[in-house]
Amino acid sequence: MTEAIQTAILPSEAAKIMSPEGLALFRQELLSGHDPNAPLVLVCCGTGCRAAGSVAVVDKFRQVLSGTAWNGKVVPMIKHTGCHGLCSRGPLVVIEPGDLFYQRVTVDDVEEIVNKTILNNETIARLQYKPANSKEVISKTSDIPYYAKQTRLVLKNIGKVDPTDIRDSIMRGSYSALAKVLTRMSPQDVINEVADSKLRGRGGAGFPTGLKWESCARQEGTRYVICNADEGDPGAFMDGALLEGDPHSVLEGMAICAYAIGSNRGYMYVRAEYPMAVKTLTIAIPQAEALGLLGENIMGTGFNFKVTISTGAGAFVCGESSALMASLEGKVGRPRPKYIRSVEKGFRDSPSNLNNVETYANIPGIITNGAEWYKSYGTQRSSGTKVFALTGNVNNIGLVEVPMGISLMEIVFGIGGGIPNKRALKGVQTGGPSGGCIPIPHTIPDINVGYGKLAEVGSIMGSGGMIVMDEDTCMVEVARYFVNFLFQESCGQCTPCREGLIRMREILTRITQGQGKEGDIELLEEIGNFTNSFSLCGLGTSAANPVLSTIRYFREEYNAHVRDKKCPAGVCKPLFHYEINPETCTGCGLCKSKCPVKAISGEKKKTHVIDQSLCIKCMECYKGCKFRSVIIK
Repeated sequence: MTEAIQTAILPSEAAKIMSPEGLALFRQELLSGHDPNAPLVLVCCGTGCRAAGSVAVVDKFRQVLSGTAWNGKVVPMIKHTGCHGLCSRGPLVVIEPGDLFYQRVTVDDVEEIVNKTILNNETIARLQYKPANSKEVISKTSDIPYYAKQTRLVLKNIGKVDPTDIRDSIMRGSYSALAKVLTRMSPQDVINEVADSKLRGRGGAGFPTGLKWESCARQEGTRYVICNADEGDPGAFMDGALLEGDPHSVLEGMAICAYAIGSNRGYMYVRAEYPMAVKTLTIAIPQAEALGLLGENIMGTGFNFKVTISTGAGAFVCGESSALMASLEGKVGRPRPKYIRSVEKGFRDSPSNLNNVETYANIPGIITNGAEWYKSYGTQRSSGTKVFALTGNVNNIGLVEVPMGISLMEIVFGIGGGIPNKRALKGVQTGGPSGGCIPIPHTIPDINVGYGKLAEVGSIMGSGGMIVMDEDTCMVEVARYFVNFLFQESCGQCTPCREGLIRMREILTRITQGQGKEGDIELLEEIGNFTNSFSLCGLGTSAANPVLSTIRYFREEYNAHVRDKKCPAGVCKPLFHYEINPETCTGCGLCKSKCPVKAISGEKKKTHVIDQSLCIKCMECYKGCKFRSVIIK
């Protein structure tokens, strides 16, 4: 199947960008040849929509359009784009002009879309967006709360451009910020602008970006610009989506950094599990080099910057800076002590500036619009916006960009559309496996998203994973899951992390199997505090966060597991069973029809009964009962 028609860069096009002024003229030429009123079909081909069949939808559109009689009308253009963001509703299709949004589009819908919508301006109701638990139909993308409540600065091009055609990105302003710094700003001017913006690293630690650039620029010797795209948090896909949908924003940010710190070599370290991101970069970098926007003598200014792609083997610990650089050198990815910073001795023992994908993607906007513009978003301590991967028990799962300082409740309910199946919100886990579980809206009524605020309640910003948990989530099992993940990913180099994770995993496993004993909770706290205090790298010093935060806010749930041998959420199978409440059961038979092992019996309109000897505790009856008559005992 074809995904995108890749067009080669013509020598005549490359000849036009021999200077920053040439880039501006080339952009105007592209814009003058573009009719904004011409029909355009934007098909999301990000990883999520691709898994749901969007590539086949693209092919079907091309097939149907090529076989349709247009009778003098302009034939629509089909554009293969990156992630539109609303992953749980994919495949997504947007039709311009008009911003018409269609969701869950299949191959079978394409011909109808062409005949009704494109040819006759009719909308198809069943494909339009409907909020959860509502009959309202919303036609335009910009009117859907999921999009309307976001502030898309970093994601502004994703879903709009074909990531395999650099011309699309140039029309929307790509590389104009690089042209500006090469002609109108000194390296120190660039560093000052980034520092004034108060941009903090979006990879997790939140270190001030301008300060890092300033420190690296002061060092002697060959300097390297490195992009950390080793995104490995469960439930996180922000960096992958950025690279798949708008690679040139990241490449431009790296080039600006290189100019600022005096570097001519860059490395993009990408997880091997991101094949689409790698593929997109292998197209984007040669196109930028062919147009003179990367490589030698960029835009005729004498500035050189070459970017090389390197794929990691999938080790979570390689998200840590020194482990990443060791891996980049071909060594085992193990962290080293931080008495020497990577800006002093990093890759190949040379000064190295490492930022993550989202950090670099923020840079072109800051340079183009200025530090004050950037600071107008967010808060005093946390400026700008943050991209989150909103997942878990929430209606609208996908990619979200919001200003710093927004409340978690607004993200979950205003953007995420609330909790499915009329369940109650129990908490939100932020910061990936090393983050904490925040009990919203129970112990903490609400909290604003920011580096300091999240730290105050025992969590972290992390790279941007955000997992929503409902009342049916067992927090002890959540802690066990993340500890088990970190146990498997620890490099094993330092004793506190290696042994601490082993012991915490053993204790949590016992508790979830009904074998917990008095003192286990206190022992978990002791081991967790020791592991966080004395481990070598960031993985170990935050490894116990899921355990400590869940004990802090959900201690009664731990007590129920240990003392009462009960799992209140009905997740840990040895610690519960299902019963049907005779007072509320209507005898509708839905639970009986959903049971895969025929463990439920009962006549219509009479109370049903569960045979405990047959029940496998699959939750199908519990989740399917509209009257909440299936209860956990």
